[in-house]
Amino acid sequence: MKKSIFFLILVLVSLGQRSFAQKFGYIDTEFITSKMPEYKKVQAKMEELTKQYVKDVQKKNDELAELERAFKLEELLLTDDLRAQRLLLIKAKDQEAKALQNAIFGSEGELFKSKQAALKPILDEIAKAVEKVVRQKRLDFLFDKANDGLALIYTNPVHDYSDYILEELGLEIDPNLKK
Repeated sequence: MKKSIFFLILVLVSLGQRSFAQKFGYIDTEFITSKMPEYKKVQAKMEELTKQYVKDVQKKNDELAELERAFKLEELLLTDDLRAQRLLLIKAKDQEAKALQNAIFGSEGELFKSKQAALKPILDEIAKAVEKVVRQKRLDFLFDKANDGLALIYTNPVHDYSDYILEELGLEIDPNLKK
C-alpha cells in the first residue's frame, strides 16, 4: 500500500512539474531565407547595387591616384604656392573619396539603408510566420541559431519580470508608460 501511495505521489509531482514547464524552440533564419525566392531576388539586386557603388568609389580613388601621380611628376618643378595648392586639392579629393565611401558603405550608408528597405517585407513575413507558429506550438521562447550564435527572437510576455525588479528596487511604475 505504501508503495502505491508513493508511486501515486511521484506521478502527481512529475505531472505537476510538466504542466509548469516552459517550452523552448529555435529556428534558423539563414536556412529559411535561403528557401525564399524573394530573398534570392533581393540578394541579386543588392549584389548589383554593390557592384555599382564599388565602381563609383573606385572612380573617385582613381581620380585621387591620378592627381597624386601627376603631383609627384611635377613636384620639383612647382613653386611653393603651386605645390601647396596641389596638396590642398589632393587632400580635398582624398576627403571627398573617403566621404563618398562612408556615405555608401558606412554603418548608416546608402547600401545599408537599401538593404534594410529591401529586406523589410521579407523579415515582416518571417515575423508573422514566427508569431503564428509560436502561438500554435505554445512556445514561451524562440531562438534564432543563424550567424553562429543564438539570438532570442520571441518571448512570451508572461515571463517578463521587469516590473517586479523595478518594484524590488523601489522604483515607481508609471501605468501610462506600460509596455
